Amino acid sequence: MNLLKKDIIFSNVNKLKGVGKQLSKYLKNKKIEKVKDILLNLPYSETDRSKITSLNKLEIGKIQTIRVIVKKLNFPRVRNLPNKIICENESGKIEIVYFNSREGYLRKIYPVNEWVVISGKIGFFNKKYQMSNPDYVSPLEKEEYVKQVIPKYSLTKGINEKKYRLISDQVINNLPDINEWYEKNFLKKNNFLTWKENIIALHKSKDNQNKLSRSYKRLVFDEIFANLLVLSENRKKIKKNKQNKYFKSIIAKKILERLPFELTKSQKNVLEEINLDLKSNTRMFRIIQGDVGSGKTIVSLLTIANVVENKQQCAFMAPTEILAKQHFHLAKKIFIGTNIKIDLLTGKTETKKRKEIIDNIRNGDLDCIIGTHSLFQKKIDFKNLGLAIIDEQHKFGVKQRSELAKKGGDNCDLLLMSATPIPRTMMMSLYGDMDISKILEKPAKRKKIITLSKPEKKINELWSFIKKQININNQVFWVCPLIKESSYLDYSSAKSKFDTINKKFPGKVGLIHGALNKVEKEKILDSFLKNEISILVSTTVIEVGIDFPNANLIIIENANKFGLAQLHQLRGRVGRGDKQGLCILLFKESLSKNAIKRIKILKESDDGFFIAEEDMRLRGFGDIAGYQQSGSKNFRFADPVTHEDLFSLAEKYIKNININVNESKYAFLLKLFDKAEIINQNID
Repeated sequence: MNLLKKDIIFSNVNKLKGVGKQLSKYLKNKKIEKVKDILLNLPYSETDRSKITSLNKLEIGKIQTIRVIVKKLNFPRVRNLPNKIICENESGKIEIVYFNSREGYLRKIYPVNEWVVISGKIGFFNKKYQMSNPDYVSPLEKEEYVKQVIPKYSLTKGINEKKYRLISDQVINNLPDINEWYEKNFLKKNNFLTWKENIIALHKSKDNQNKLSRSYKRLVFDEIFANLLVLSENRKKIKKNKQNKYFKSIIAKKILERLPFELTKSQKNVLEEINLDLKSNTRMFRIIQGDVGSGKTIVSLLTIANVVENKQQCAFMAPTEILAKQHFHLAKKIFIGTNIKIDLLTGKTETKKRKEIIDNIRNGDLDCIIGTHSLFQKKIDFKNLGLAIIDEQHKFGVKQRSELAKKGGDNCDLLLMSATPIPRTMMMSLYGDMDISKILEKPAKRKKIITLSKPEKKINELWSFIKKQININNQVFWVCPLIKESSYLDYSSAKSKFDTINKKFPGKVGLIHGALNKVEKEKILDSFLKNEISILVSTTVIEVGIDFPNANLIIIENANKFGLAQLHQLRGRVGRGDKQGLCILLFKESLSKNAIKRIKILKESDDGFFIAEEDMRLRGFGDIAGYQQSGSKNFRFADPVTHEDLFSLAEKYIKNININVNESKYAFLLKLFDKAEIINQNID
């Protein structure tokens, strides 16, 4: 076969010789649909068939290769008996056994009195060596094809090693020369192979099994670089010149003077960064990252005041209705005594009121609208939208950010917020298209949440303590571990706990579980917020960002089942008022070393950024589900813990060279890692 053409690499696998409709279906089960998927489907081990073994030195249970002469073919006419081929050489005899095989096929590949090379697993039956259904049978002239160390791939039903090898060899052995997207000096300095050499090394050597090997690191760097290219291009498309520039901030100053507290140093710094963006001639595209309770919302409301004062409208989007309502009520308090006109729009807004709000937005009679994702529906037209704020931004991916930017228009600044502290390498790979602001401190009056751990067998000691908490008007979260395998078991587990607690505190307990829809969940949360129930049993992570001022105790069952960052987020649901918050971690008797470390770190620290870093180091990137983007994993090969140096190298490289992402040399790389579609999005 001639060298593959570059275009073939991005074609469907059925373009390859021997890949028909049925085999395509089997390959699809392994997520191999295009030829490029074969390149990125790395072997996990290898099978050594390279040595010819004497028949008197065979090892039972091992895969071995033998060179023998065919002496006799035995095809019994009795049903269910196997076909046997008797083979021998100067060192002994062996039976080759086949079940359900065609006689004509076996006569063809086992010509009597001819030498053949056979490779397969050695068995022993009736005091004789056997090989059942060998993987390879070959005449001597093709011996070298069998006598090799052969890559071992994770396969599926309908595809064996021999069949997959015929497919992969077509691709790996016939790779075209690709124009490099890196300079030669850069490859040499970082000890990187060329792309073609690299792919061959990953499939033909043990490099694929070592995440720090030369060729694996080149593949990882390619993946990181492709990801950062997308973010860099997204940034260019979004951060365009704008007409409106803001200079006045009289209202914000008056609000600050009236506040019953002083902003923290971090809040002041972030506000200054935002104001510089508002005054600049390019659009703001910034994310505020702050730990739970660090005061991101007040910063966003002061930003709204600045924008409204300069004759622009604002939209503030929250992921849930209950959170949108909470922001709305806070905004009304903050903006009291100003002329800022605000309103709330959610899925439950009545039709008449909804029409009135939409008209006010269109006419410019409304300065700021707070609501859920419905704010960006096509039928809602802003007269002069100057700022869009999106809360809990981690629920949106790069593509969604681009779409939001497009809807905002050329003169709309974008401010995003997240209460999920993320390690630096993760920030770079998830939010590299944005400017990042961090609020590191918590308000001075906010008390540190006391964290205790307790073995589950002592659970009965908690009931009298919970009763005391309820008597002084404190509310309680009781979190059960989520059972991912079954929504029924998830419900049963939570329901069982609910029944137990409800017997002790009848009529004072609510329940949230995976089977409830969004409306039902919000109804129960609202009931808890209004203090109509005292204890909330939940298997789902209680919505980040919502304030439950009377909730000062959270009990987390089977705490060792949760990650550090997740436990920290859960802990942040309590102690939001002026009372002392308490978190009790219940755990099983036998804990792993990692679980003990996680509990120790949580008890000693309330710094979300430190906890996020430690969580990633203890559990690894792949297990931190909270960091995944909108249902898609960001990386297949790169690991922000193992390859932290490569993330930094890619970041420096992309900053130091003048990149035009539309250059043809980048097209191959972007297609290889499925980034071309995002790059080609028209945001203009």
